[in-house]
Amino acid sequence: MTSHVRYIDKTREYYAAEGYSKPYAWAHFDTIPFTPLPRPLAQCRVGLITTSEMVVRNEPTPDDLAREVYSLATDIPVERLASRKAAYDRYATTLEDIDAHVPLTHLMQFASEGRIGSLAPRFHVVYTEYSQRKTMEVDAPEILKRCRADGVEVAVLTAV
Repeated sequence: MTSHVRYIDKTREYYAAEGYSKPYAWAHFDTIPFTPLPRPLAQCRVGLITTSEMVVRNEPTPDDLAREVYSLATDIPVERLASRKAAYDRYATTLEDIDAHVPLTHLMQFASEGRIGSLAPRFHVVYTEYSQRKTMEVDAPEILKRCRADGVEVAVLTAV
């Protein structure tokens, strides 16, 4: 029995069942868009980027918040965070364990242990729209701008 979720297969089957004749086109790059670390990880500032649509419990959020890139402070206790994500495989996972998909507690521990230099003061949330164009032309440049403003040298990306 398979111990993992085969998301690519499930997505391909979903779109075929919806009547789409052309298989879903996954984003890919001919070259890898990464650069070497500027110094050892133990000296780098780490940022977190997620598609988990996190909000702070019992705080008002604008209706359009999930459609744009937004940021939250990394020092918000994970007990106060919740995901508004509606599109995920409820049969394979749950969003109750925030540290499983937004590992703030782990990153703070790594910083205190000296495994990373520091954690950026905020993490960034991007809404998943399944649009490669919007991701590349709108969301990615905004995330990069925010990461640079926070002095981020290494980014951890988490998806839900």
